[in-house]
This record gives sequence, structure tokens and C-alpha cells, in this order.
Amino acid sequence: MSATLPADGTPTLTVLAGRPGTGKTTLATALARRLRACYLRVDAAETALRRTGLPVGVEGYAVIHELAVSNLLLGLDVVVDAVNPVPEARAGWRETARRGQARLVQVETWLSDRHEHRRRVEARTADIPDHQVPSWHEVESQAWVPWDTGRDGARTLIDTSDSRDALTALLAVHQPS
Repeated sequence: MSATLPADGTPTLTVLAGRPGTGKTTLATALARRLRACYLRVDAAETALRRTGLPVGVEGYAVIHELAVSNLLLGLDVVVDAVNPVPEARAGWRETARRGQARLVQVETWLSDRHEHRRRVEARTADIPDHQVPSWHEVESQAWVPWDTGRDGARTLIDTSDSRDALTALLAVHQPS
């Protein structure tokens, strides 16, 4: 499948949100490969900031927002992999899409099976040097504000229990209208 750039040339900013271990990275990388889109991962920016001794908080998101805008203005589709646990994090993507003159597709990943979610979290190993993956306790205690479409905008909820089914569902919502 080729990139899904609409006929009017508008690029798409696809943001995958969800708790750690729900399959965001697997789904985001599969989508980026399929679309030949720019892939941006907040974990990579945060790890690089930590490695240089800089603070990590909103800084990692700020870096990814600017990289996304730069690529969107080139006409490239962008796929973002970020937890987005709070409304403030989610709001930034609407502004990024506006600045990048892009269509925004927001997706929240989740696992319907809590035991499978825990198994995935506990089995994870870092795929970025110096990246620290969270423990199951950290995932459970992490602040997570449930999505509210009135506040956070429209989003598609995708169960990632089966990665192929999840990609099929994502491709279906990703198609421009």
C-alpha cells in the first residue's frame, strides 16, 4: 500500500496513544512501514534527553511536536508513538496538526485482556539503548486520564490483542475521507 496522502495533498498526522505495553510501538511501526511515513517516538526523544542529562517531562513531547511539524510541512505523513496519558499531552497534537497543515487521526490502543497486558509489560526489554521500560507496578500507578472526546478530540479505540487485526482496523480509520 502506498502513502494515503489525500488528493488535495494534505498530509496526515497519526498519533497512537495508550498505556505502556498495549502495542503502540508495534502498531505505529507497522503503520509507518506500510505508509512509508515518518515515524516519531516520544520514548526515543526522552531517552536522548536523559542520556545528555537534560530534564524529561514535556520536553520530549515538545521535540517530537517540532519534528512532526517539520515533516508535515514537507508533505510527509507522520506517525507518532506516545503514551499521551493526560489531556494536556493530547491537546498538543491538535496544535501540531494545525501548524503542519495536516489531517489528525488519533488512536488509543488498549488490551481487552488485563493478564495479557501484564504479561507483555513484564516481558518487555528496552529496544533503545539506555531506555528504561516501566514495570507492571509503574504502568498501573501511572497517571492516566480517560479519553473524553469533548476535551481531547475524536479518537479511535483499537484493541491490540491481535497485531494483524489491529493494523487492519488502523488502516481502515486512517484512509482519508
